[in-house]
Amino acid sequence: MTTFIGRKRELAELAALLQRKIASFVVIRGRRRVGKSRLIEEFGKSAKFYEFSGLPPTKGTTAKKQRQEFLRQFKEKFGYQSIEVHDWGDIFALLVKETATGRVIILLDEISWMGSKDPTFLGKLKIAWDLYFKHNPELILIVCGSVSSWIEKNILNHTGFVGRISLSMQIEEMPIPDCQKLLGRLGCRFPPQELFKLLAVTGGIPRYLEEVQGGFSVDENIKRICFRPDGLLFREFDQLFSDLFSSQKETYKKIIALLGDGELEAHEVAEQLGFSAGGYTSKLLTNLVKAGFLKKT
Repeated sequence: MTTFIGRKRELAELAALLQRKIASFVVIRGRRRVGKSRLIEEFGKSAKFYEFSGLPPTKGTTAKKQRQEFLRQFKEKFGYQSIEVHDWGDIFALLVKETATGRVIILLDEISWMGSKDPTFLGKLKIAWDLYFKHNPELILIVCGSVSSWIEKNILNHTGFVGRISLSMQIEEMPIPDCQKLLGRLGCRFPPQELFKLLAVTGGIPRYLEEVQGGFSVDENIKRICFRPDGLLFREFDQLFSDLFSSQKETYKKIIALLGDGELEAHEVAEQLGFSAGGYTSKLLTNLVKAGFLKKT
């Protein structure tokens, strides 16, 4: 793992929670590869830290498999040999038992993957928070995900979680000075013009910058990362769409293709796609904006 760089404001906001005398419920969101999990792991060094992650939304992923994977991670962290559970209520009860006292940070990473196939997941999480988790005044529960639209709809704007969220944070791309520092730590130093070219391709996405190697020129790095079949960015677009939008990925791709040649009004996008102008198209466009693929003008 590379030395942690930047995110001073975000770390300060998280560190302030350590001074509270009550439990904290935190929501963190942002596009894939932007460094959400890495930020939380850095913050997690300040206490006992337990991280759980959902399975990617592949065709064969079911609600049962999500629970089984969570239990596998749970047993690995706490040394259980066998556990009998029936639903998320039982799973959260086990987690409560292991985190009932002392300074503890829990991360439920990619929460939309973890809970989207089980209609009881969010209700069970709310109950676990209200009845158990919040009674440890030193506990910080962090839910994190890349599908910002799912988090906004099901957590931030859901009546079940109103008044319970202590901190909501959107993680954006790293600013240029921090990108330079990260590249410097990796042994990569480029003239300003070359750096601009590199950032035009990779943006301020830490995971992409970590692929840059100092022994190559910027052009060579771009070719290696983007245009070789084994390069990280070679299939990144398809992978991101699959992970974020699942069964609707082809519709979202069509919108990106339509807007690739310039600006269109929402009703023009709907017309091109053969949809009725209105809320559905606006929702699709809003989701793409929240995922970082489009910007409103």
